[in-house]
Formats: sequence, structure tokens, C-alpha cells
Amino acid sequence: MINKKDDVQLVEQLNESISKIKSEIGKVIIGQEEIIDQLLNSLLSRGHCLLVGVPGLAKTLLIKTLAEVLDLKFSRIQFTPDLMPSDITGTEIIEEDQLTKKRNFKFIPGPIFGNVILADEINRTPPKTQSALLEAMQEHRVTTAGTTYTLEEPFFVLATQNPIEQEGTYPLPEAQLDRFMFNLWLGYPTIDEEVKIVQSTTSGYTPQLSKVIGTDEIINFQDLVRRVPVAENVINFAVNAVSKTRPANGAAPESIKKWISWGAGPRASQYLILASKTRAVMQGRFTPNIDDVRYAMVPVLRHRIITSFNAEAEGINSVDVIDKLMKEL
Repeated sequence: MINKKDDVQLVEQLNESISKIKSEIGKVIIGQEEIIDQLLNSLLSRGHCLLVGVPGLAKTLLIKTLAEVLDLKFSRIQFTPDLMPSDITGTEIIEEDQLTKKRNFKFIPGPIFGNVILADEINRTPPKTQSALLEAMQEHRVTTAGTTYTLEEPFFVLATQNPIEQEGTYPLPEAQLDRFMFNLWLGYPTIDEEVKIVQSTTSGYTPQLSKVIGTDEIINFQDLVRRVPVAENVINFAVNAVSKTRPANGAAPESIKKWISWGAGPRASQYLILASKTRAVMQGRFTPNIDDVRYAMVPVLRHRIITSFNAEAEGINSVDVIDKLMKEL
């Protein structure tokens, strides 16, 4: 357990801050409590999120509201087929000195230089441009024209995809998908929630949002998550769960061998533990348990396991496989 006095106070402070953040976001976003929880979990874990949902579910508004409440610099990139890597990372221009008349190259930072980056409809741009995000997401830096620029912390990428309209899209490579900690699917609101949404968005009322925490506090909370101790049995549970998604593993259930072509890699185990630690401190607890690992299994594994032809023929998707695996663990 956490026993440092400062860390205990930080856990209490984080728990209070999470309640305030949710309250502020709730002024704009109605419903989607679980998605908001998972977004905050990913941010505090230093991960990134891929959000999948049909148009009109307020994905962009949710992300923009989150950035405003956390007092972070928000940057939106609209991915299109003609988008170039330099449109994301930045470009060099020739600048002439007015006195000496000498010309020098000057780097103009792109929209990737922000805290919260919305990669809107990421699958609408070719793989070459998608790959411009890879180094930034993994290393938190950008290299252009031989020079490396460090990105400001915290750095949080949220990419959106439309699951319906697939014409003119480029599927994300597995290496790109693996960079996302969570794959979150936004569902439709309930009838009551939709009534409230219509009432609030068709009136003249504009909610005033308060900034709850800033960059320094977020970085402190991210560091706190890394210091949270985890019991050996919890780590063993997470690693065992991930290893059983691999058909080549002799201990894998028959359902995995039948329905999965490729299982999840070690990054899935790392993210399961990070998500578990973050969930624990978000709820004011000092160490995670196995239920915290189970909570993270669907968003962490959904995009990391590849279903086989047998699964597709039987109408089985990755979430069905994960649900069945959880029952057998």
C-alpha cells in the first residue's frame, strides 16, 4: 500500500478532483459517464484513446470540454485523404533577415504541438500520414528535417472513427492501433438522456465551465499512478489473461484457438496494470485488485486481438471473445 504521507494526500486530492471534473463536464455532456471515466483513466495513465461512434454523439464536444476543464491546450486535426505528414508535425519555411538579407529555415510547429490532440476521423488519411502520429504518441517527440522537438506534457491523443461509413477510408495498421491504450465505443443515449440533450442544446443557455486542475497537477497525478504498488497476484492475473488470448499458447481456451488468429502482445499487460492502478486511485484506493483488471480488459484488448474467419462466420466479434474469456479466468 501507499504509505508516504504526501502520496496519501495526493490520492485524496485526486479523488476530489475527479468528482469536480465530472461535475463540470456534466454541465455540457449528458450521460457517457463510463466513457468519461475511461478517458480520464487513459490520460492519468499517460495513454491514448481511440473513440469509435456514429456521427452526432458529441465525441468532439466531449474532448474539447475535457481539455477546457483541465486547462489544457486543445488542438484539432481533421484527417482527410490529402493531409500530409507536415500538416501534422509542422513545416520549415524560408525566412529572410531584414537587416542582413540572409535567408534561414524556420520551423513552424504543427497542430501536434498541444496537450490534448483530437485526430478527427483518423482512418480517412493514408497510412503515410497516419504514421506521422506514431513517434509523437510513443516517444512524445517529433523529428522533422533532422531535428527532434520534445512535446509539452501532458500529451494526450484522442482519435475518432466512424464505424459506418467505410468508403474512402484506410484501416489503421496494427502497429498504430497498438499505440492506443483504450478503444472506446460510444453508444446511443437513453431516451431520458436524449430528451435532456435536446432541451439543453436547443435553448439559449451556455454553460460556464470552471477549470478544475492544470498541467502541473495532472503531471503529479500521472507520477502518482506510477508509484502505486500492485500485488503480485494482480499482475499475474493480468499477464495470464493476456497470454490466454494467444492461440499458440497451449493453455489458451478452445474458444480462443477457434476464434482468434492473433492475440494481444505485452503492451496489453502493461496497459491493464496501468489502467487498474489509475482506477484504484481515482476511486480513492491505494492499490488495485483483480476487479480493476477486469474493468480494463474490454477497452484494452478489443483492438489487440484479431478474430479468425470462423469467428466472422459465426458472427462473433472481439468483445464476445473477451467476455467469454473473462468468465473462464
